[in-house]
Amino acid sequence: MRERLAGIVPIEDGFAFMHRVGVQNHPIGNYYTFPGGGREGEETLEEGTIREIKEEFGIDVEVVRKLYEIENKEKEMKEYFFLCKYIGGEFGTGTGPEFSGDPKYAHKGQYLPEIISREDVENITLLPYVIRDKFVEDIKNGRI
Repeated sequence: MRERLAGIVPIEDGFAFMHRVGVQNHPIGNYYTFPGGGREGEETLEEGTIREIKEEFGIDVEVVRKLYEIENKEKEMKEYFFLCKYIGGEFGTGTGPEFSGDPKYAHKGQYLPEIISREDVENITLLPYVIRDKFVEDIKNGRI
């Protein structure tokens, strides 16, 4: 089963998300997602989350705790969502392969790092929906 790791990063009175724009053949169109990606080699879930956030946003984080976990049996994938603490670095300076200009990523559209205020999180198209709903509820109830 594949594993996807994702970080929930509070930063500047909001949260860091990846805005996916112009994704070809996506049924929803433009959307936001939690930063992350696949686990590599023998790294731990936490190490992979830290690496992915560094690649995508150019910032250093520390994993605080796991918040959510979902399993998609259709896609044979398990996803883990970790609350992370911003440590340092300049937001938006990621150098991951999605920013390389490589034509093999053209169909995936643009990856735009954005900070969304706590109040606006419930108003964006954030995937996956099941995690977005839990996340919004946790924000409203002061758990995050």
